[in-house]
Amino acid sequence: MGGVNTVSGERSGAVGGGGLRGVDGGVNLPALRSHNTALVLDLLRRAGAEGISRLELAERTGLTPQAVSKITGRLRDEGLAAEAGRRASTGGKPRTVLRLVPEAGHAVGVHLDRDALRLVLVNLAGMVVGERSVPLDLGAGAEAVVTAVAGEAAALVGAGGGRPGGGETGDRAPALGAQPGVAGHAPVLGAQSGVAGHAPGLGAQPGGASHAPALGAQPGGASHAPALGPGVSDGAVASGPGTGPGLSVGVLGLGVALPGPLDHARGVLHRVTGFPEWDGFPLRDALRGRLGVPVVVDKDTNAAALGLAVAGERGSFAYLHLGTGLGAGLVIDGTVRRGARTGAGEFGHQVVHLDGPPCDCGDRGCVEALCLAAVARGDLAEAARVLGIAAGNLVALLDIDLVLLGGRTVATDPDAFLRGVGAVLDERARRAGGPAVPVRTAPGDIAEGAAQLVLAPLFGRADA
Repeated sequence: MGGVNTVSGERSGAVGGGGLRGVDGGVNLPALRSHNTALVLDLLRRAGAEGISRLELAERTGLTPQAVSKITGRLRDEGLAAEAGRRASTGGKPRTVLRLVPEAGHAVGVHLDRDALRLVLVNLAGMVVGERSVPLDLGAGAEAVVTAVAGEAAALVGAGGGRPGGGETGDRAPALGAQPGVAGHAPVLGAQSGVAGHAPGLGAQPGGASHAPALGAQPGGASHAPALGPGVSDGAVASGPGTGPGLSVGVLGLGVALPGPLDHARGVLHRVTGFPEWDGFPLRDALRGRLGVPVVVDKDTNAAALGLAVAGERGSFAYLHLGTGLGAGLVIDGTVRRGARTGAGEFGHQVVHLDGPPCDCGDRGCVEALCLAAVARGDLAEAARVLGIAAGNLVALLDIDLVLLGGRTVATDPDAFLRGVGAVLDERARRAGGPAVPVRTAPGDIAEGAAQLVLAPLFGRADA
């Protein structure tokens, strides 16, 4: 994707989203600058600690060297970029190399499951620098759940007593992104570690994981956090001080992932399967009011799919999550697809058994009901077979390249689910006369994907 040079206003590359032109046909300069800055930030992030020169930034973005200098100068002033040394050039003086400053901003990622709450603090480079996991009943009521999420988030970033310097998890690199050739051997995405009824009580500090660094002013003297990118709607931006514990200035926002259905654009929940009392609740606004930071709400499967795409998973794939429920996150041609009403990916409620057992959604014979019933009987082979049949329907409908499996139920026996789902897909491919779609487990954490709901727009992803 190329940048747009502001002097002429002409495109030097394709600009996605169609959002750079104003109503009068002219160039929307604030959006243009945001787009170009996102391009530069993304290249700085991808370059890692080795950094990248201004000349390379200009070549890869299509921007003029002057435009790149202005953008990088602004990023340095705001503490988002710093010099990483010098690199020999083919002629003339050595080039100054710039790098992203990961600690210049953080996002809190929240996975709000039906019976557990997990939060991570993620820096700009996507690294987890703090985490908390506690049991929580989604049916406890809106006030109790919102209070718990706000309190745990504040504790995570240090406002609740965390000590500077980080805890045991301070140096842990992000685990998102499937690694080729390691199917079945990486931690499964969405698996809850030590939270299913055995974690410390709400508000406890399990294993020191809550000792994340306290976040304050930006490096380099900048006193404010960078603005969220164009992928976060204006409605998600905090309009004033929160009424709850609040978060530090260096926190860019809170991403919340939970079971659907829900309205991603408005941050409003619908009839969450098994918890119809949440219908119509404005979760985004409630948390924003408590914490005073931008909040983005999405389905857990969408957040997971976004995290995997950000971490490098390419092409078109489906992330199938089997835990306390069953759902799917869809990435088509590299973009998360939610549908017009955030209804895409309600995978668990496709009916595969007419007049079958009742499902919590009110229908009968849903894949979710059949899978969970088989799991309850201890018949993982049957659960995997049913999941494979549903996955085969999805592959036939969307012609995707890859199926990724995750969730705490899959994590109990990843090989059983890989075998069962893979066998169904292999048989369908044999009958069709084509290659089978591969199946892998998805390593990582839904909470990390939730953090990307806030971070990804800074780096130019409009599907966050």
